[in-house]
Amino acid sequence: MKLSRHSDYALRAMIQLASAGDELVSIRRISETYGISHSHLMKIVQSLGHAGFVETVRGRHGGLRLARPAREISLGALLRHTEGEDGLVDCTGCLIAPACGLPGMLAEALEAFLKVLDGYRLDDVASRSHVLRALFDRPASAGPGDTPSARCDARQAGP
Repeated sequence: MKLSRHSDYALRAMIQLASAGDELVSIRRISETYGISHSHLMKIVQSLGHAGFVETVRGRHGGLRLARPAREISLGALLRHTEGEDGLVDCTGCLIAPACGLPGMLAEALEAFLKVLDGYRLDDVASRSHVLRALFDRPASAGPGDTPSARCDARQAGP
């Protein structure tokens, strides 16, 4: 199973906000940190705001912060929001759908996956906020491709 890019970016933004504590973080800052399109990130943040995960503060010194403490934000709830209610497969119109047991099995597996993530909170992911902050504050001169996003993507690619 692979999470959508929307969920990936939402998780990254939420981790950065969690590490910032009560400080406001701009969309531009998050966008630059991860190399995410500013307009794409704005749509994600708007969705997170409507769902009650993020609070936005307008104005010259505005920005974003978590709408509630990181210890109150379940990773399962966050992924249910970003991934939606669709199952892992769409069997609409499939010839064997009436007799196939796969959709039920996949639904059970997805629920088990989300149940595990319900046991984790955003503060579990961002528990080393001082280390995360140091990584987020790394100067752009650290070298091309040396952003948290590039390092994260490289680890995901494997050997």
